[in-house]
Amino acid sequence: MADGYLESRYDEYERRKAAWLKKQKKIKFRPLTPKPEDEAL
Repeated sequence: MADGYLESRYDEYERRKAAWLKKQKKIKFRPLTPKPEDEAL
C-alpha cells in the first residue's frame, strides 16, 4: 500500500516539476543595460 502511494505522489511531483521547468524556459529576461564608464552619472 505504501509503495503505491509513494509512487503516485512521486509521479505527481515529476509532472509538476516538468510543467514548472517548461514554464521557466518560456520566460525571457531583458538584457542587462551596460553601465556607463563614468560612474558619476
